Formats: sequence, C-alpha cells, structure tokens
Amino acid sequence: MLSPVYDAIKKRLPPLSISLVIVLFFFGHVAHWERWSILDEVELWAYDMRMNVTLEPSTEPDPRVVIVDIDEKSLAELGRWPWGRNQIADILAQLFERYQVNIVGMDVLFAEPDASSGLHKLEELAANELKGQTDFLAALADLREDLDYDAYLAEKIQNQRLILGYTFSDREEEDSTNVGTLPPALFSVSLAPEALSQARQASSYAGNLARFQQAALGAGHFNFHSDTDSITRRTALLYEYEGQLYEALSFAVARHVLAPDAELNLDIQTQSDQQRVEGIAFAGHYIPLSPELEALVPYKGKQGQFPIVSAVDVLKGRAAPDVLKDKIILLGTTAHGLFDLRATPLTEAYPGVEVHASLITGIMDNKIMGSPAFIEGIESLFLLLTALISIMLLLWLSPVWATVYVALLNGGLIWLNLYLWQENLLVMPIATTLLMSVALYIFNMAYGYFVEANNKHQLSNLFGQYVPPQLVDEMSENPNLSLSLEGENREMTVLFSDVRGFTSLSEGLSPKQLSLLMNTFLTPMTHIIHKQRGTIDKYMGDAIMAFWGAPLNDPDHARHALQAALAMNACLQTLQPELKQNGWPPLKIGIGLGTGLMNVGNMGSEFRMAYTVLGDTVNLGSRLEGLTKEYGVDIIVSAATKTAVPEYSYRLLDTVRVKGKDKPVSIFEPLGLTEELDVNEVDELNAYHQALNAYQARQWHTALTAFEQLLNLHTDKRIYQIYQQRSQHFLKYAPDDDWDGVFTHTHK
Repeated sequence: MLSPVYDAIKKRLPPLSISLVIVLFFFGHVAHWERWSILDEVELWAYDMRMNVTLEPSTEPDPRVVIVDIDEKSLAELGRWPWGRNQIADILAQLFERYQVNIVGMDVLFAEPDASSGLHKLEELAANELKGQTDFLAALADLREDLDYDAYLAEKIQNQRLILGYTFSDREEEDSTNVGTLPPALFSVSLAPEALSQARQASSYAGNLARFQQAALGAGHFNFHSDTDSITRRTALLYEYEGQLYEALSFAVARHVLAPDAELNLDIQTQSDQQRVEGIAFAGHYIPLSPELEALVPYKGKQGQFPIVSAVDVLKGRAAPDVLKDKIILLGTTAHGLFDLRATPLTEAYPGVEVHASLITGIMDNKIMGSPAFIEGIESLFLLLTALISIMLLLWLSPVWATVYVALLNGGLIWLNLYLWQENLLVMPIATTLLMSVALYIFNMAYGYFVEANNKHQLSNLFGQYVPPQLVDEMSENPNLSLSLEGENREMTVLFSDVRGFTSLSEGLSPKQLSLLMNTFLTPMTHIIHKQRGTIDKYMGDAIMAFWGAPLNDPDHARHALQAALAMNACLQTLQPELKQNGWPPLKIGIGLGTGLMNVGNMGSEFRMAYTVLGDTVNLGSRLEGLTKEYGVDIIVSAATKTAVPEYSYRLLDTVRVKGKDKPVSIFEPLGLTEELDVNEVDELNAYHQALNAYQARQWHTALTAFEQLLNLHTDKRIYQIYQQRSQHFLKYAPDDDWDGVFTHTHK
C-alpha cells in the first residue's frame, strides 16, 4: 500500500513538474543559457525604480561643477549655433582670466576650420581675382591675424586647464572617415587582451583640429550609449580604437581635478579561468566598470542639479564671480533646439552636459554604482533558494497563506536589494527572482482554482450579459453554432462613442440629474446598437464601447456598425428637445469606427471576467473617436471600414499617425449613402478632394485658395480651417523634401 505522503506527492506531480519548468525558464536567463529580452527590459525598469525611490530629497545644486550654458538666451543675443571661434575664445578668456575657474571641459567639438570670419574667401580673392592688387593684399595682411579665429582660439587654449571633447562612431560604414586629431591613449588593449576584449570599439572618430588638441591640457570623448529602451544609464569610461583605450570627457576632467599625475590601475579579476575588468583605480578613487568598460551614471535628480550660468553672461562679464571662481566648468548646452537631450531613468529630457557633470561628481565622491562579477553567482543562488522554498510551500499552503508568503518573500527581497543599493553601491539584479516567485504563485493559484477545485464555469451561459436578446435567442435556436468565450482572432468592427465636454457639463448637475441624463442618453443609444446586431462591450461613464462580429459571425459587421453610428448621431438630434425641456445642456457625441483583426474573448482575472476585444484595431477605433473633436466631425472611420461599406460616400479627412502607432493611417468622415447625396453635397465633396489633392502635391497656393473658398461657403467646417492653416504654414515654412503629408497626433 502506498503511504499517504507518497500519494500526496504523486497527486502534486503535475504542478510540481510545471513549476520546475518555470524555474528552468528563469534560471536559464540568469545562467545565460538563453537571454530573454523581456526580462532584461523589466530589469532595466527595476533599476530605474530603485533610482527614483532612493533619490535624496531635493537639495541645492552641487556648486563644484558649473554648467556654462549655450542656452536660448545666449542664442538670442549672440546668434544661432555654431558661433565663431572668436566668441568661444572670448568666453574661455573670461572664464580663466576674469573668473579664475579651476578647469573647463568642452562638451562641444571643433572638428572643422572656422569659416565664419570670411578669411578663406579673402584668401581666395588674393590668390585669384585680386592677386595683383597691392592695396588689397596689404589690407589683408593687416586683417589676417584678426580674422584667423582658429589661431585666436588656440592662443586662448594654450597653457590653460582645458579638456576638449570629441566623439567616436561605432557604425561600420564604407565611407566612414576620421576627422581631426585624437589625444594620447590612456591604455593599450595589449595590457590585458582577454579582459579588455568586450570594450566598445570605434570604427572612426571626429576629433578636434590638431592646433587645438596640441594646445589643450587633454581631451575626452563624450559618447553616450542608450539601453534597448533608449534610456541612458551608463557611459563608456574607456573606448577602444585600433587597439588603444581613450578616456571619456567626464573621467578626463575628474582625473585632472583630483590627481592628474596619479598612476591609473585597471582592476582585473580572474573568475573561472576568465579575466574581467572590475574597475579602475587612481589616487584613492575607484570606479566600478562593466565588462564593456562602462560606468553607471550616478544621477542626483532631475534637470537642474548643477548651477547653470548663461554663456552670454560669461562673455559679457555679467555672471556672479563667486559662482565660477575655482569651479569645474562644463561648456555645453541645454537648449532643446541643439539636440543634446537624453532620456534618463529620472526624466525624458536630460541635458547631456549634466550627464557629464553627474559622472564627474560621482567619481569625486566615490559614488559610482557597480555590479561585480560575483553578483551573478549571488543572483543564481538567490533564485534557486527562492525557487526551492516557493515550490515546496506553494504546493501545500492555502491560497491565503500562499499570498502572505509571496508578499513577505518579495518584500524581503526588495528590502535587501535596496539596502545593498544604498549602503554598498551594489546593483543586485532583482527582476528575474521577483518575476519567478510571482509566476510560481500565479501558476499554483490558477492550477488550484481550475484543476483541483474543478470549478469551471459554463462559458455559454455568460453570453446573455453582452449581446442583444435577439442574438441570444438566435444562439439558443442554433445549438450547432461554434460559440466560445475563449480568446480568438476575428475580423470585426469596433465602435467608440463619447460625449463632448461631458466633464464640464456634469459639473452643473446634481447626482440625481446626472443619473437621469445618462439613462435618457444611453438607453436609446443601446437600442440602436442592439438593433444593428452589435455587442455592448462596456459603458465608461458617458462613453460606449461596442463591437460587431462576435460572439456570432457577422459578414456585414462593418456595415451594421456604420449604420449604428449614423443612427446614433441622428437619434441624438431628436433627443435635444427633451434635454432642453428637462433643463439639461445639449449633448454632442464623437464616434470612432475601426475594422480589422482583433482578439475577442472572455478576459480578466479569477475575480472578474469580461467578454471584450483587444488589439491594434481596437486601439485605433478609440483614437479615431478622440480625433473627431480635432477635425470637427461627428464620426470618423478607418480605411478598412470605408472599404467594407463602399455604398457610402466619405470625406478623406487626413493621413495621420495616431498616438501609440507608428504606421500612418487614412481617416474618413462618412457622409451618407452615395445615392442619397444631393448635388450640392457632391459638388462640395469634389471641390474638397481637389483642394486636398493640391495640398498633398505641395501646391500650397492652389490649396490655400481652394480651402479659403470652401471656408467662405461653409464657415462651420473645421476641416477646411485646418487645411487653410496648414497651407498658410507651408507657404511660409516649406516642409522637408521627404514630407509625406502624414500628420502626427501626439495625444489620445
């Protein structure tokens, strides 16, 4: 006879086996058997959350590093960027001579000779047309020194504590060429070929002119690299080019401030017979590095963590001396138009120059986060221990105690992780272990609910909650129909409707009045949807979501949805007298229709299910409803809906990129059955499409005239006003050659 213990284990073999598969999935990621990008992305999100949670309360800007900003104010006073080198030279002269700064790091590049003075044109004249004009040649000789802005800048750089900036490119292009001059390398890869094999490698560089590089104290690259989610969390402290390693701008500045002559030592550790760089040390300072020789950026907060002084104020001597004296200066830009903004864990628009400043202060304070090689072993150990304990407990605990266990386990893991983060500056991966414990919990709860409890619901009994009574009757009369609440992909049409300005309308009504108003509005709208064989998905306050094509297949789903939309709009007009009679404000709705593939089925949780639709087409329908207000129309349909119902006439409103979608879509306003349109409506529609064709062909004058004529005849049509304004804009500011006529909407 089998023992009770053996019987209990045998009973739980199926969930135990699946639990082990779940553990292997996550452990394979940690052990690098198979890396899953989704887990890497969650880990990056967890890194950002820790940075935001542990961020110190807002303090005064760190006074040690000052940003001399090429800001909007400077651009307004001194002209657009790039400025003449004489102006840069004068700014540097002010910094070193007037304000007596400690050191200056340049977050700008001087790769090409300065031609802003016109000297090269005068030289060409002297060599050609005016080579025999002695007066001209004499005047040019007198002017040459004043107009040689590069020589002037090199003179101001000479013997000053100035670190230039340059950039590397790692794109393999046949025509990639080097520009300018590189500074001396910091290390050679031959020092430790195996340990340095993962360093970022450049294929070319853009350095400064040789005369500047020779005059400067040093130089560092200002390359940044974003993770897969386009967020900058780290930078290559050392970059490899042709077997040599070159330092970053932030490291070069910090090194010359702290100990320019100190010996630099790479911390190379051997693990499992493999060498790996762990960090770099000098003069009592240690910077943890990844195998790619990257350092994590120790962001202190959102933009504004360092004093900022306008470049024009420095140039004109208006800056406060005590802010700049003996300080580390970074000359860069925070101006949006100069495109030196980075997405960071703290904000989506962070100036690149402040990233350099954060690294400099982090190096000075020994506060660079690190993830040593032994962290991978600790993560594997934590994951296996968590898996072992979780599998044993979750198979035996009741749902309540299992929930308590998982909450305490994950809470403890998070606390330990934050402790190591704050106290030891260690970045311990956490997402994989947390997700594994949650996955084991969800699986065991689901298994217990659906299998062991055998509490399966009869899905067919739920259809009556969603569809009109006549469809329920039709389903009951046809038992052979293939019906299911399980998720499946279908070609369907979805409808979204929303009351315009409902929030402001509802503010003047009492709760009882608001309830009566909604009943008066939603009841006839629902009748119309049901009459057209539609399924009500949900009411969202004043909004309605419905779809056609499920649970019963409907070959005419797009036609029925469009007829419902037109009927809803017509019905609302008949409701206006009743609304006015009850003292309620008039209502106006916007409706969006999308046709295409979508996933339909019963979705939700073990606590609540809903028969609903999901997918890109559903999202598009929602966005189209939101666009009705933008274009001043009542209904907007997708191109697929228009194609499915060809007997109606449509106005092509626009080709747009809606929020959340990259691919442009054409949107249309249905005008009614083509055979029922009168002559004036047809003429107006033809005139509009001719004007739109002129607009899309970049014939701005023709388009503007046509839309103005339409607007004069139909002053209430917002669409004509939109294209009139766009045509006026493009007359003044012509679009780029690759303009495709697509308009991007950045909000829902």
